[in-house]
Amino acid sequence: MVEIPQGGFSAPKGVPEYVGPDFVAVRDALVREADRAGYGHLELPVFEDTALYARGVGESTDVVSKEMYSFADRGGRSVTLRPEGTAGVVRSVIEHGMDRGGLPVKLRYAGPFFRYERPQAGRYRQLQQVGIEAIGVDDPALDAEVLAVADAGFRALGLTGYRLELTSLGDAETRPAYRAELQRFLETCDLDEATRERARINPLRVLDDKRPEVREQLADAPLMVDHLSDAAAAHHAKVKQYLDELGVAFVENPRMVRGLDYYTKTTFEFVHDGLGSQSGIGGGGRYDGLMAELGGQELSGVGFGIGVDRTLLACRAEGLEVAPARRVEVFGVPLGEAAKDHLVGLVGQLRRAGIRADLAYGGRGLKGSMKAADRSGARYALVLGDRDLEAGTIQIKDLGDGTQTEVALADAAAAVDRALEG
Repeated sequence: MVEIPQGGFSAPKGVPEYVGPDFVAVRDALVREADRAGYGHLELPVFEDTALYARGVGESTDVVSKEMYSFADRGGRSVTLRPEGTAGVVRSVIEHGMDRGGLPVKLRYAGPFFRYERPQAGRYRQLQQVGIEAIGVDDPALDAEVLAVADAGFRALGLTGYRLELTSLGDAETRPAYRAELQRFLETCDLDEATRERARINPLRVLDDKRPEVREQLADAPLMVDHLSDAAAAHHAKVKQYLDELGVAFVENPRMVRGLDYYTKTTFEFVHDGLGSQSGIGGGGRYDGLMAELGGQELSGVGFGIGVDRTLLACRAEGLEVAPARRVEVFGVPLGEAAKDHLVGLVGQLRRAGIRADLAYGGRGLKGSMKAADRSGARYALVLGDRDLEAGTIQIKDLGDGTQTEVALADAAAAVDRALEG
């Protein structure tokens, strides 16, 4: 028999829990902006074949080499808790033939993702994301739309202290020549053997190294934006033009390297300086070869993943109230069993009418029930006792100023609706 640990059970290390409306408000605000732009919901599996991420994300990335939760299931298959969303979305598009209809395929997702990292504020082993992917059309206007959706989500929450950093990681014509030049540069650097191996597999990954002694040596490294092909440069220029037309502010960061191998052309990150070292609140880019790499058509895609956890921390850093303080609008206070019988039905009627309503359960007295009403944040309490039942009335109490109004019990729902509109 498994024993209860001393002190009781607790959540796994690095797994945050959210109690209250703030987390839901942030997540839903981000999702709402994707809905407004026509992105349909996709519910992704929580785990996938390990090879999907090894092939799609890139074996040289930290995500694949260090951070994945991979294990053998009871059938001996290697599966991995999803570390990111794009590879799973592309797999789903291919598997279900969504790319055989109208393009682009526009999908959005939300939920938990898993990475084995050293936990700290803003960096968790179970992280929450909202993401969108637009697959099948290589159009800089679509890149700009994806960026605008993320920007609109942050603005809807009232955030102002963030910035969009933007660059281009080139195309199939750009990258071979740049890769060769970068490798020549890296050969002149004093790198440890593990870093040299990463440079051999994918030299761009070395540019993402956070160690000060490595970053110092990379100060004069060649930049991708200085080696763009004519087509990639034209694409990047159009993205910036469309962002200007959409009113989305950005700064260019030519040294940006995202942590996933599949990015090409437009690459971006939203950064909030109020979060310390974990300043990225979202990012993404275009991925021209991922569909074909995973067995699909030669179709391009573009998307983002926004960290709900970090966005919530950014809202708190700016002192924003992102969720209504009121859990409910109306709270029923029954004084006796007969009154509760009536209020159960009335609360259900209010909920069906779209009014958030709750009820004092457990046979509490008046004092305890009114305390519960205050804690709920409700604007009004519906107080019903035996005398009210005999008279066919109910008391509507304004919990703000303490005033109380008596109305006919049969008209209670309509009276509550009028009071809430007033």
